[in-house]
Amino acid sequence: MAGVNKVILIGNLGRDPEIRTLESGAKVANFSLATTESYKAKDGSRVDTTEWHNIVLWRGLAGIAERFLKKGDSIYLEGKIRTRSWEDENGVKKYRTEIYGDQMTMLGKRDNNQNNAVPEAPMANEAPADIASPEINPEDDLPF
Repeated sequence: MAGVNKVILIGNLGRDPEIRTLESGAKVANFSLATTESYKAKDGSRVDTTEWHNIVLWRGLAGIAERFLKKGDSIYLEGKIRTRSWEDENGVKKYRTEIYGDQMTMLGKRDNNQNNAVPEAPMANEAPADIASPEINPEDDLPF
C-alpha cells in the first residue's frame, strides 16, 4: 500500500526568505514559518502554542518568495515532510526536518497593528468605483 506524505500549514513567516541560486540556475528559498494554536486551559485562561517549521521552496515558488514574501507575511502552504541527516565536524549525527512546499498562496500582509487583514476585493457583480455603470433603459427587451 502506498503512503501519503502531505502537510497543510497556515502561518506567518518568522524571517525573510533566504534565497540561493544553484549552479544549475535553480533557485531555493529557505525560511521559518510559525503556526499558532489557541486553546482554553482548565482555569479559563487562553493559551497560545506556537510551532516553528523549516520551509524549503524550489524554482518558481522560490522566485515568488524572493519577490513577494517578507517576515510577518501570512501564507497557506502545502507540501511534504522531509528529514535529512548529516554528521557535523565532531562526527555527531544531526537531523533537520523540513517542509518542501509545492503549493503556496499568499494570504495578505500584516499591518503595523498586527492585524492580518486581506484587502477586500469587490464582488464579482460589482463595478469598480471608478467605472461608471451604464444607464439601464427599462424599455429595452434585451437583458444585456
